[in-house]
Amino acid sequence: MSHPILSEFDIVFAGGGTTACVVAGRLAAYDPSLRILILEAGQHTLNKPIHVQPSQAFLNLAPTSTTVTFNIGNPSPHLNGRVPIVYSGRCVGGGSCVNFMAYTRAPASDYDDWGVDGWESLKLIPLMKKLEKYEVQPDRPTHGYDGPIKVSSSGCNMGISNEFIQVGATYHKRQYAEDTDDLETCNTYSPCQKYFDGSTGMRSDAAHHYIYNQAHNPNLHVWDGKRVKRIIFENKRAVGVEFTSDPVSFPDADQSSSIVRASKLVIVSAGAFGSPTILERSGIGAEAILKRCGIEQLVNLPGVGENYRDHYLALVPYLATDDIATLFRGDSILQQSLARNSLDSKIKWRPDDEELKVMSPAFQPRWKEFFQDRPDKAVAVFTHFAQYLPPPSRSLSNILAPRSSMTACYYIIYPVSVGSVHINVTEHGKEQMDFNTSILDDPSDIVPLNFGYKKTREIFRRMASYRGEFAAGHPDFPEGSAAACREASGPVDLNAPDIVYTAEDDEAIDRFHRDIVQTMSHSLGTCAMKPEADRGVVDARLNVYGVSNLKVADMSISPLNVGGNTYSTALLIGERAAMIITEDLGIDCV
Repeated sequence: MSHPILSEFDIVFAGGGTTACVVAGRLAAYDPSLRILILEAGQHTLNKPIHVQPSQAFLNLAPTSTTVTFNIGNPSPHLNGRVPIVYSGRCVGGGSCVNFMAYTRAPASDYDDWGVDGWESLKLIPLMKKLEKYEVQPDRPTHGYDGPIKVSSSGCNMGISNEFIQVGATYHKRQYAEDTDDLETCNTYSPCQKYFDGSTGMRSDAAHHYIYNQAHNPNLHVWDGKRVKRIIFENKRAVGVEFTSDPVSFPDADQSSSIVRASKLVIVSAGAFGSPTILERSGIGAEAILKRCGIEQLVNLPGVGENYRDHYLALVPYLATDDIATLFRGDSILQQSLARNSLDSKIKWRPDDEELKVMSPAFQPRWKEFFQDRPDKAVAVFTHFAQYLPPPSRSLSNILAPRSSMTACYYIIYPVSVGSVHINVTEHGKEQMDFNTSILDDPSDIVPLNFGYKKTREIFRRMASYRGEFAAGHPDFPEGSAAACREASGPVDLNAPDIVYTAEDDEAIDRFHRDIVQTMSHSLGTCAMKPEADRGVVDARLNVYGVSNLKVADMSISPLNVGGNTYSTALLIGERAAMIITEDLGIDCV
């Protein structure tokens, strides 16, 4: 079957998310004569309020949203039979245009752990500095001050942020630091900085600051609403991309396939879900996966789609003083400020000796093997939202949301469990995704979550704004339990005894997490940058094994998890990829 060939470019990107925008933008700036095309299934984000105004960030996760993809996982017995759903950006700029803008960087040692030549932290830190404009404090050695992506302080300190930090310092007995994103500081309470412009209050995303700011370049093209089907090869050399109009972005458009050719390079940059499935549709992957889908194998790479990793999140709502509700019903300017400030402080938490003693023995081997001698590695992040965020997997549709509330948020960042993302076909021949999240498959992963519930509850019940638990969003404790949830007239004393939980209470907390835990949508690892013999997909220069002129550049290349929100790593991968490609093409990037 022949397909119309629309045109030829030097470089074609299959996917237009965060990393694609960084790479394409840098290459276009270094050599404006390069003919560059980005194919993105989602729509443009240029100056659209839902993408640039922080107050509208939550709208991207509405059930009817077309700016994210709702990736539906397989039911899991470890989630009480639940079907998990993981979001991914589906627009020009990808996750950078739909995330909650929290600035949390991984420790430098995470990149050293990759063990990949050219990706050591000492070589990456200059790129971390190159990409950002840090508006919080001057003269910080690991931060940058001239880059395109702005990082700012919250702008206003909400009461519960200060309360969270104060209780952390007194009751939780942890230190305070202004900057815990210096690539090493851990186990310390701090402000939570944001990816937005401190002067305008607008989101600081990859699309606007790497691509749309180069509208004057006639050789830089972005075609939105284009779904990449597969890579076109000639003698195992990538020479183009086959695509169709995306039925979600443009439901009335012609769905026939077209081909665009790439004379120099094809870069797959469709994220942890899109990149492995594009490779598999192109004949690159495990024989069994391709065979069941009727795809002829071009290269046997069994690591494609394996090694899926994420961070595991729990959200627990609490009742709060009326002034929180008053603030959120205030004028639009204040609401705009609050929307970018409802997540104002955090701690990258590690258990102390006393906390370790009361955690389940199932966690002890993991602690000793991975965390004990690595003081820069946090087990979890504890933070908060100054508003009601119900556990999304628990049915609260018939329950009236509390008038005034705040939400505890805790997530683990180095889970052991590893999943997979593959293509499959239904009995009617329609393509679907075979997605195993593997959330909580390893028994050690739920232990920090169970402890996180208890510890954050103790912190919240000592905060001045606390007025009790919103019981519908908490574990179903047995009748008569000392842990039973209730309304309160105010906080307990800082020196009050902790709640004592029985074995039955612990079982209720365990069931609760299996009912409500979700991922942070920090998906990565499915086209891992590892040796081919170790089920790797790309080498240190991002080349896909077994073919030429084909690279992968996005979070799917990360071989291990990273201890921070993945936007920072996606930007970093983009900067490193741009450097690699300019070297390959002999372009001067000074």
